[in-house]
Amino acid sequence: MFTAVVIIGILLILVILVILFRIGNLVGIVRGKDQSDIGKTNKVNAWMMMAFMIVMFGLFFWYSFVYFDDYTLPIASEHGVETDFMFWLTMAVTGFIFILTNVLLFYFSWKYQFSKENKAKFYPDNTKLEVIWTIVPAIVLAGLVFTGLRTWNDITDEASEDAEVVEIMGYQFGWGLRYPGVKDNELGDYDYRLIDASNQWGMDLTDENSYDDFTPTEMHIPVGKEVLFKIRAKDVLHSVFAPHFRLKMDAVPGMPTHFKFTATKTTRQMQEELGDPDFEYFITCTEICGRGHFSMKIRVVVDEPADYEEWKASQTTWLKLYPEYLERVPEEKRELAIIKAGLEEDQLQEMEASL
Repeated sequence: MFTAVVIIGILLILVILVILFRIGNLVGIVRGKDQSDIGKTNKVNAWMMMAFMIVMFGLFFWYSFVYFDDYTLPIASEHGVETDFMFWLTMAVTGFIFILTNVLLFYFSWKYQFSKENKAKFYPDNTKLEVIWTIVPAIVLAGLVFTGLRTWNDITDEASEDAEVVEIMGYQFGWGLRYPGVKDNELGDYDYRLIDASNQWGMDLTDENSYDDFTPTEMHIPVGKEVLFKIRAKDVLHSVFAPHFRLKMDAVPGMPTHFKFTATKTTRQMQEELGDPDFEYFITCTEICGRGHFSMKIRVVVDEPADYEEWKASQTTWLKLYPEYLERVPEEKRELAIIKAGLEEDQLQEMEASL
């Protein structure tokens, strides 16, 4: 960090010196300075620009290679391989153009520096060149766009019937999770008008599928099995971001979104691969949503399938945690709700006593 600060400080000093040098030249021109002196200073400027290009490109390549592992996280999902391929393909194409155009920019500044003998050439247009630099970029960009569209369509397509479903809801300032229960493996319906302090998901208790849904405080998903994220927001715009899974999808109020993926490495496997026993997957928010935006982070655990099923079976249903909501279940469905939610006799007795 200290080295970076020193480098930035040196660069700023050089920039200030160059600006002062140019200001001096402009003042000299205004005062009628001899044109031969201007030619000399332009030659100095031209060589300084070439030196600047060499130094900056040197730093560019040095940083890119030395710190590559620091800004490139390991991939932990199937589609992440395709996503990274598209990213680096785009970087290669745009990087090549960036380097080429800037090298030519600095080279032309050096080659066509001020000289009394030089005379600008009038070159109004060239139809052939204009057609080339219009069609070629259009073809390249179309190829990149359609390649990305294919992957995007795949990860936002319908999930398989046996996919694990997780509902994730963003709110200021945290994430809410809801899983379908093991008895029916289907999420219950919801209605935003039913949201209150305890029922933040707006679960509709007239739907039989909601009786065994559970709402853990940390996320678990199985490795090697398709997972479908059903994403929504309770208040303002949020964004679900899981960098190791190459997953990013906005959570929009009133407009549910979704994203499917398959994890390829368990948490333990990633810890062993990185040599970091404290490593954890996570989901964070990448849409500035207010003062507490920074705190919107939730732990994600990738389990072996057997461990995942064991964890899932050990979870307590939401209705069992809040048995008072049994009153909102239609009378003809309460017996079913009691069975699916796993309500115990003492809870029912307490409810009856409170009525």
